[in-house]
Amino acid sequence: MTLSSALLYNVCMDTKLAYKSNRNIYYSCKYHVVWCPKYRRKVLVLGAAEQLAASIHEVCQEHQAEVLSLEIMPDHVHVQVEVDPQFGIHRLVKLMKGRSSRLLRQAFPSLKTRMPTLWTNSYFVSTVGGAPLSVSKQYIENQKHV
Repeated sequence: MTLSSALLYNVCMDTKLAYKSNRNIYYSCKYHVVWCPKYRRKVLVLGAAEQLAASIHEVCQEHQAEVLSLEIMPDHVHVQVEVDPQFGIHRLVKLMKGRSSRLLRQAFPSLKTRMPTLWTNSYFVSTVGGAPLSVSKQYIENQKHV
């Protein structure tokens, strides 16, 4: 263990912060991610919401990310997640949106006929403690016309 690793380890243990580590870094990278279905359609109801939640948890578990909170509204999704910075939040979001789109469109054929794609190309991401709630609400409202 190098001197800097030992110092960081002691700081982490003294302050009781929940840092994670892999072979070469200690980290605490928590993000708030929001994305919407295409045209802000209210398609995330009943069974679709449950299947979406299961898909998100599965992807995060496979990639050593931790879902801190998850809220699925009929027309958007909020996820607070902690992810290894070397893996990257952009990769995790791409995997969550991609797999959930494929699985939901297979399970609910009406989604194929109503929408060309399930999700918009964009998403909102902020480090936890970074952007106020009003910024994410503004993003959600702006998705009505996409």
